[in-house]
Amino acid sequence: MLEVEVAGIKMKNPLMLASGILDLTKESMEKFGDAGAVVTKSVGMEERKGYKNPVFCEVEYGILNAIGLANPGIDEYLKEIDGIKVENLIGSIFGKDENEFGHLARKFAPYVKAIEMNMSCPHAKKVGAEYPTEEIKGAVESAKKAGKPVFVKLGMENILERAENAIEGGADAIVAINSVKAMAINVEVAMPVLGNKIGGYSGRAIKPIGVRCVYELASNFDLPIIGVGGISKAEDVIEYMMAGAKAVQIGTAVCYEGEKIFGKICHDLEIWLDKHGYTNINDVVGIALKK
Repeated sequence: MLEVEVAGIKMKNPLMLASGILDLTKESMEKFGDAGAVVTKSVGMEERKGYKNPVFCEVEYGILNAIGLANPGIDEYLKEIDGIKVENLIGSIFGKDENEFGHLARKFAPYVKAIEMNMSCPHAKKVGAEYPTEEIKGAVESAKKAGKPVFVKLGMENILERAENAIEGGADAIVAINSVKAMAINVEVAMPVLGNKIGGYSGRAIKPIGVRCVYELASNFDLPIIGVGGISKAEDVIEYMMAGAKAVQIGTAVCYEGEKIFGKICHDLEIWLDKHGYTNINDVVGIALKK
């Protein structure tokens, strides 16, 4: 009832752990056995310390963070995930140019089912949402040479043009969206809360933005879309899939409910589908596009 397939990858359900959530160590990722797939922490060429504290704070309806793509670098990270017991592991990478993306994809390829290119971190400048649109095609082409399906993760900004460039480069799926560029100010001390001042806003409040982006992508392009942003219950998954998503990723909600959220949502999805007369979750994909 819940099985889906994205770019040739068969998943027992459409739920994926989003990049950046409890996915830095082998042990933490192996806890998500109820997920259809797990996306790793975004990894770059070399160790990256990230931004100074504070890097995380809870705000109304969600979380604000500016971790700064902190990671140990590809070589050290591969040592960490060697032998990992995750059925569908997706390797997330970021880079400053097509050569870095190609190198990282080749390094990751023996360990993962697919590559996710992070081109949308809202506070990482050129290695994030500011990655030049005109260079996306070449970067995707370079990553594709590793021989694995390539997912391109995009933010809400200029998403159709950036998706078009990714698809021209051979992208096998588009992931949308990332956290939304935002900030908070502590009025008692009159200064920004985050050490980096600007961060990314995630959680329930951004779901309508994510749904809109998925709907527009599915309306314009014929390839799998993976929806991300504000998912915390079965109805959120259905909404994204009705907008055209083939699968979804869950991130911020894990901070509140832990790994058990995947099993809970899968259980509730089966109840919802049965109640509404569906025998397969794929039957709801894109139905809102037809009305």
